Amino acid sequence: MFDFGIWTSEFNRFLLGTGMAEWLAVLIECIIIAVLVLGAYTVLALFYILYERKLCAWFQCRLGPMRVGKWGLLQVFADMFKILIKELIELKGTDKFLFKLAPYLVITSSVVMLACLPWGRGLQIIDYNIGIFFVLAVSSVGVLGILLAGWSSNNKYTLIGAMRSGAQMVSYELSLGLAILTIVVFAGTLNINELVMQQDKAWFIFRGHIPAIIAFIIYVIAATAETNRGPFDLPEAEHELTAGYHTEYSGIHFGFFYLAEYLNLFIVSGIATLMFLGGWMPLHVPGWDGFNAVMNWIPSIVWFVGKAFFISYVIIWFKWTFPRVRIDQMLAFEWKYLMPFSLANLILMAVFVALGWHF
Repeated sequence: MFDFGIWTSEFNRFLLGTGMAEWLAVLIECIIIAVLVLGAYTVLALFYILYERKLCAWFQCRLGPMRVGKWGLLQVFADMFKILIKELIELKGTDKFLFKLAPYLVITSSVVMLACLPWGRGLQIIDYNIGIFFVLAVSSVGVLGILLAGWSSNNKYTLIGAMRSGAQMVSYELSLGLAILTIVVFAGTLNINELVMQQDKAWFIFRGHIPAIIAFIIYVIAATAETNRGPFDLPEAEHELTAGYHTEYSGIHFGFFYLAEYLNLFIVSGIATLMFLGGWMPLHVPGWDGFNAVMNWIPSIVWFVGKAFFISYVIIWFKWTFPRVRIDQMLAFEWKYLMPFSLANLILMAVFVALGWHF
């Protein structure tokens, strides 16, 4: 498969070949990468907004947005411009510094996590030997932004929404982390690229046997709750809390929360793709050399994005299929059922690895 890292090497060689100082070449490369990440962030968020609207309409036998542009494709751009030109309202009694800081914490957390995902062979910005641990650590920063948004707004509904979101995200982070740790035990590494490279023959969901399948199911459930998606969207329950923790936000500040919510959906889907479905690795079947050769012709970025969109489809399907649960039911499900199952599955995977009971 084509290695996108060749482009980076050639670009660095071109800059240094012009007699440019090394520090200046690195600075230019960082600026270009930052622009590309922010551009990808915006495009993905706009796509996901339209993606969910169309899927929601399809599930409910409706058409969805159809009037603005061909098939309603320009509706998301109209919504984006509407948010950008709206006035930023400052309310009395709010902690103005924390009120303004909260959306930036949420958006920064999701941007950094996006930069950690390898989109293709050699197409990764941040590559640490403890990459998975770093992603989980950065994801916790978003919780702080939500809590600050609810508390600094000086509104009882936003505070209740923030407390719900904090309790929900902290609780389900345990099951999500244990599901990821199950695959880490199987792979023996925290490096994201190494996790992907180990799946060149077969994806972990196939090689890991029963514990990997159970971990995948647990991960999808926990990721749905972690992103405040239905049926676990209690922090934004409209009939109880108006819009939850971002009720008092307007303009671009509200847009940051809106974009981060949809990008987090792609990020958790991307992590599921990397951990269970081979990341950017194509589908290989041992012994089918001709089939494997054809699969290798498909660009690695297409494999990664396609798998991530499929996982996102499943999570969106959950939202528009199941009714919203109560807050006590949601927390009881995590602490009484999901986390004990996650711990038991982690032990089961350790036993399978120790005895060699895997493919």
